[in-house]
Amino acid sequence: MNKLTSKGAILSLLSASLLYSAPAYADSASAASQAVSALHPVSIYLDGQRMQPETEPVIVNGTVLVPMRGLFEAQGADLSWDADSKTAKATKGATTLTYRIGALTAELNGQTMDLTEPGQIRDGYSLVPLRFISEALGSTVKWDATNRMVQITTSIDYETAVLWGVNLRSEPDAESETAGDMLPAGGKVHVIREAGPFWLEVRTADSRTGYISAKPKYTDYTSASLRERQADELIAYGMTYAGTPYEFGASPDQTDTFDCSSFVKRVFGDILSLDLPRVSYNQAKEGEEVKIDELQKGDLLFFGARGLDIGHVAIYAGDNRILHTYSKTLGVHIEEFDGQWKDRFVTARRVF
Repeated sequence: MNKLTSKGAILSLLSASLLYSAPAYADSASAASQAVSALHPVSIYLDGQRMQPETEPVIVNGTVLVPMRGLFEAQGADLSWDADSKTAKATKGATTLTYRIGALTAELNGQTMDLTEPGQIRDGYSLVPLRFISEALGSTVKWDATNRMVQITTSIDYETAVLWGVNLRSEPDAESETAGDMLPAGGKVHVIREAGPFWLEVRTADSRTGYISAKPKYTDYTSASLRERQADELIAYGMTYAGTPYEFGASPDQTDTFDCSSFVKRVFGDILSLDLPRVSYNQAKEGEEVKIDELQKGDLLFFGARGLDIGHVAIYAGDNRILHTYSKTLGVHIEEFDGQWKDRFVTARRVF
């Protein structure tokens, strides 16, 4: 073999080596990229606060999909879900967004909008496109590809005023940990949702989230649904004293006996932390007046008694019934709001 032939053979061998090693290199690079993705999952920040979704976000064809409920509620939207049609309806102020999981379109205030990637159900979680949902709710979204990080900036309205210093807690439980300093009176929060009759999940102006008491002394937040649930708790608690003996002038510091106003004071204090006056005449000055045909469960009803313009108080229990005490024979009980009670009725007040 001459030198020229030898050089040609060597070049051929080198070319073959490069040709067949290229795919191996590409496979290694792909594996390395997947390893980086696994080591660095997508992180999401909402107004500078890191979100903790129920399951890891996924990227499908360049679109970040995240669990639906947390995304909507964190941005101040109320969410309803139809399991049969797999359709979500979110409302935030004047904005209404309707989306069916798997569809490439959604309805935003009645207009059809296109999505780049449909939502999907994965491992029992409904995942939706983060950017589309957030921007539909009025937020701005930025993607940091290097750090695999999404930054959402919301336009949240901090609509609820704190009336009394209240702890921000990690769970809707008075025994749970506090999340930083107490929220002072005069501050503002955004209510994400009602977490039962006695707790609100909120976001603070410094982007903390947690739970505060929903009792009326702490904030000016009101809603028909919350009031109804609190009224149910009020009546249910009052009925735990059913049959407790009546005693005129009973001390409010004990529960062995009640008169009408000490009973009302006890129930409202224990359930709603409302410190009502001791006697019915002064209780009738609290809250706002309610017409008899506009009564709601939990309203206070006042009656003439013992020659006084106002000498008796009862709690409206709904369905034309009243919860009260005035009789040594009956003690605390529920009865119909009719007959003598309609005749002696003076006024009604709503205190929460």
